[in-house]
Amino acid sequence: MNEDRIKGNWKQFKGKLREQWGKLTDDDLDIIAGKREQFLGKLQERQGLAREAAEKQLQEWQKRHPDFRFDD
Repeated sequence: MNEDRIKGNWKQFKGKLREQWGKLTDDDLDIIAGKREQFLGKLQERQGLAREAAEKQLQEWQKRHPDFRFDD
């Protein structure tokens, strides 16, 4: 997936991510900017999750939103 498409998807999915994980701020999501590892770190920090729990939640979320891809 090209960088422009990832950026477009990121803008679209920021709201969906906030619905799932309300403790993430708009600033958090702007800093993360579609990068998976950064997202997992912020998810752990804001939600108080272990790495494995954050990974599991993210995988489950991505199954429900197959159109979204992180910029790995």
